[in-house]
Amino acid sequence: MNENAELELLLSLDGARYEAAEGYVVEFKVQKTNPTPSRPHGIIYAFVFRPDGGIPLVRFDNAHGVQRMGGKYVKAPVAYDHWHQTDDDKGRPYIFTSAVQLLDDFWREVKRTMNERGIPNDL
Repeated sequence: MNENAELELLLSLDGARYEAAEGYVVEFKVQKTNPTPSRPHGIIYAFVFRPDGGIPLVRFDNAHGVQRMGGKYVKAPVAYDHWHQTDDDKGRPYIFTSAVQLLDDFWREVKRTMNERGIPNDL
């Protein structure tokens, strides 16, 4: 699949909401934007896994920049892509390689979180 087709796939998920398990949802927000150094792929996105009506347990987004771990002498990434394990997690950088890989990594983290928390799933 080429890069444009992959981005169109992401854009088609905008507004989608799925029940991942009883009482837990996955939500997608994806919008097209002009490419910039902070959003070089030309999309603004947020993928969230959370209890229905609750705070996120997993979030992948590019809404803001995050500091790179490793101290003040480690250069922060220019791109805003990052992910959070909890709502109060400030985020850790995510290296965006492709839209399909982003989805794959999000679902892998959702499954890991569900398994870690004992949430029944067939992901």
